Amino acid sequence: MKNGVLNVYKEAGFTSHDVVAKLRGICGQKKIGHTGTLDPDAVGVLPVCLGNATKLCDLLAGETKEYEAVLLLGKVTDTQDLSGTVLEEHEVTADEKEAEAAVLAYIGNYEQIPPMYSALKVNGKKLYELARAGKEVERQARPVQIFSIRILKTELPEITFRVECSKGTYIRTLCHDIGQ
Repeated sequence: MKNGVLNVYKEAGFTSHDVVAKLRGICGQKKIGHTGTLDPDAVGVLPVCLGNATKLCDLLAGETKEYEAVLLLGKVTDTQDLSGTVLEEHEVTADEKEAEAAVLAYIGNYEQIPPMYSALKVNGKKLYELARAGKEVERQARPVQIFSIRILKTELPEITFRVECSKGTYIRTLCHDIGQ
C-alpha cells in the first residue's frame, strides 16, 4: 500500500470523486481520500491522501483555502456559474471603483447560504440531485470567513480576484453574493 499526500492538478470536467476513483485504479488501492471538494468546472490543486495519510484528510481539509476566480457581473444562473441556465441579466451600472469596493466589502465573516447545486446533503439527499429534479429546499446559512481578497484585474463586467478563505466557502456563491 502506498502512503502519502499527492497534490493532483484537477482539470475542468472532473469531480473530486472522479480524481479519487482514477487514483484508486492507478494505485490499485481503496484507501484514498481528498481534502475538499472542487466544483467540476474548477481547475487547480486537489490534495489527495493515500493509505495511512488518509488520517490527515480532516486536518488538511480544515486549513485556509486560496482560489482565483473571475466574477461576471450582470448575470444570474441557477448554478451560480457559467454552466447554468441564465435566470436574469442586468446592465452593470457600477463603475470600476464601485465594483471593486463591493468585492472587497466581503473581507471578514459572513453567513453564506450554500448553493442548490452542491454535494451537501439534506435528509440524506445531495442538494444537486434535488436541484436536478426541480426541487429547491431551504438551506441554512453557514458562517464562512474571507481572510483576504486581492483584485488582479478589472475589465467590467468581469473582475478577476484571488481570495483566501475558510473551509466550506463556495466561491461561486461568494461571486453571486457580491453581484447581488
